Formats: sequence, C-alpha cells, structure tokens
Amino acid sequence: MHGYASDKDAYLKRLRRIEGQVRGIARMVDEDTYCIDVLTQIAAVTKALQAVSIGLVEEHLAHCVVDAARTSPEEGAAKVKEASDAIARLVRS
Repeated sequence: MHGYASDKDAYLKRLRRIEGQVRGIARMVDEDTYCIDVLTQIAAVTKALQAVSIGLVEEHLAHCVVDAARTSPEEGAAKVKEASDAIARLVRS
C-alpha cells in the first residue's frame, strides 16, 4: 500500500479541481482572454500541483521511506535516493 492511500480521496478531489482549472484555461485561450489573466490562472494551477506534489513527498517520506528503513539500511538508503531524485525533478520543473 502506498503512503498516500489514506488521503487518496482528498488527492483525487484536488486533482479533479486542478483538471477543471486546466479546462478553464483552455477555454480562456479559445475565447482570446487577455494574456495576463491566462497567465494568472496558469500560476494558480502550477501552485496547486506543487501543493499536491509536496503532500505526496511528505507521505512518501513518512511511510515508504520509514518502512524501508525499518526493513534494512540498504532498502532505506534506496528509498531516500529515490525520494531525493524525485525532489530534484520537482525542483527543476
């Protein structure tokens, strides 16, 4: 079971809301909405996705990494490396 399983419904709700925001942005572009207004909405979606990402990282660290570290130092180190790589990808994006 993944670390976010207990909050899965909340994550899905947030992602559906973000999906609606993205559809709204596409509609804005289709309707030739002022550029700054479109960019403002894109920034809001980006922030919302970052919040989901941070939540997933926290869940991963609290559950997956901790469980692996309890199993063995090697598994713990592998999960820490995996988490570090994921965080680096998020920071670069």
